[in-house]
Amino acid sequence: MCGIVGFVGARDNAQEILQAMMDRIAHRGPDGQGQFLEGPVALGQRRLSIIDLEGGRQPMYNEDESLVVVFNGEIYNFQALREELTAAGHTFATRSDTEVLLHGYEQWGREMLGRLRGMFTFAIWDRREKTLFCARDHFGIKPLYYYRNEDGELLFGSEIKSFLDHPGFRKELNEDQLSLYLSYQYSPGEDTFFRGVKKLLPAHWMEWKDGRLTVQRYWKPAFTPDEGPSLADWERAISDAMKESVAAHKIADVEVGSFLSSGVDSSYMAALAGVDKTFTVGFANKQYDETDYAREFSAHIGVKNHAYRITPEEYWANLGRIQYHMDEPLADAASVALYFVNREAAKQVKVCLSGEGADEFFGGYNIYKEPFTVSWYDRLPLWLRRGVGALAALLPPVPGVNFLVRRGRPLEERYIGNTNLMGERQKRRLLKNYTGRILPTDLSRPYFEDTRGQDPVTRMETCDLNLWMVGDILLKADKMSMANSLELRVPFLDRKVFELACRIPTRCKVNASQTKIAMRGAAEMTIPAKTADKKKLGFPVPVRAWLREEKYAAVLRQAFHTPAAERFFHTRELDKMLDQHLQGKRDNWRQLWCVFIFLVWYDEFFTKR
Repeated sequence: MCGIVGFVGARDNAQEILQAMMDRIAHRGPDGQGQFLEGPVALGQRRLSIIDLEGGRQPMYNEDESLVVVFNGEIYNFQALREELTAAGHTFATRSDTEVLLHGYEQWGREMLGRLRGMFTFAIWDRREKTLFCARDHFGIKPLYYYRNEDGELLFGSEIKSFLDHPGFRKELNEDQLSLYLSYQYSPGEDTFFRGVKKLLPAHWMEWKDGRLTVQRYWKPAFTPDEGPSLADWERAISDAMKESVAAHKIADVEVGSFLSSGVDSSYMAALAGVDKTFTVGFANKQYDETDYAREFSAHIGVKNHAYRITPEEYWANLGRIQYHMDEPLADAASVALYFVNREAAKQVKVCLSGEGADEFFGGYNIYKEPFTVSWYDRLPLWLRRGVGALAALLPPVPGVNFLVRRGRPLEERYIGNTNLMGERQKRRLLKNYTGRILPTDLSRPYFEDTRGQDPVTRMETCDLNLWMVGDILLKADKMSMANSLELRVPFLDRKVFELACRIPTRCKVNASQTKIAMRGAAEMTIPAKTADKKKLGFPVPVRAWLREEKYAAVLRQAFHTPAAERFFHTRELDKMLDQHLQGKRDNWRQLWCVFIFLVWYDEFFTKR
């Protein structure tokens, strides 16, 4: 695991620029660094040593040094690929997975990507062809950003903040992203909050040659349900697949630990992993604390649990630092707790396993139950449901109103992912520069078009796999672990596991009363039934309760009257929303938190820096 940076575009002080970019992301790789500079290209890497501690240094070259690579991530099938490439005549100088990328690219070119199993971003410079080739893994576990300026220079890196140290980078806010963020709670799609900076999307490669940049998708996840096998068959298959995936994800030359909450995903992971240490965070308020359960479960599986309780003071004090590490604003309150569990784990291990991806693969979100609840209502004529929903939208948010509003529109018009914080009417009232040029459904629509004719749960899963998981779940997983120089591995998010999960029919995933049906059944083969059947809680964080205390509401009120807030928002509307929440009249905490976190992030990147 590490961080990579680079640029194409001749500079007299290229080495100095590259070093500054690398220093900016030193937290991603405190164990070492390496550079390659030749002609117009500069490649840099910061290393967190996990495999082949002595021999895996980067940049790395092939036998004749015609190719050079910098790489972030892990290739879990590198040993099998190494054997195949050795049989084809390639000579290896190290035991590292990095070298497999060089010889794989020599042997198969871009087609190598279809053979890789892992989490990765990398950049390969072909010194003969003067070509830069970069790629991102199938699910987007590791991030890669890029930027082209008016002079044709190309910048790329694991984190946007590294661009701040390149003189060719112009730091400008992309205000169009703000409206999308207020609905999604994260920065969705290819664009970012920095004008001109783009994400290389999951399962995409990009190539620079002769000043021309090409970006192309190389793989697309698709759910293709197979109704043949029984539930018991799927449970056994999941059990076998997860045992194999966890074993592959444990390959390392350093100690591996595991995160543990009170949910089935992390409990199942910890039990399968057989590690010596688990890590948990919680809060003093028992309603939001999972540490007692984690200790009990760890004792049950014979593992030492390390628990830490976050105080309100340190939670609030670290918000700026956390948003700086995120690169873009993320209003998921659980990301702060994730920062602390990574911090505590990094004191004892270099690698941790975590349960991300199980909900998207196996149908884990409670909202996936929606098609099975009050299903008769969906059989009413759409024109009637639209009318009732439009009237309900004018009412105060009492129980039942949200149901009528949501079910008054077809799935593809109402579902943009696991969160949908603000509609266009509310954003129009709130934003000073609302344009409506890009709507949230503009980003989700392609995934509903791809799944036309499939059942609602499959369509929602596809949407979440491509938007929510990448923009929220994996963003915070990478940025919070790397902020603490810890490698986070996600065995559920594995190509072999997906090859199985994509075939499981909805009846074995979700019904009106339960989620992740088959996966829970598989987990029961390893962990107690009471743990496997636990209701999904997410990562409980007491922000809603805090914002009903004047002490914490005052923090938001102060932020809502800064010059930045006055620039972007109608602050009277923010005050009104805050008062409603503080007085218990409305539950506005998610919307308030979303605005507040944007302002915290803006302060970090456009006021302080």
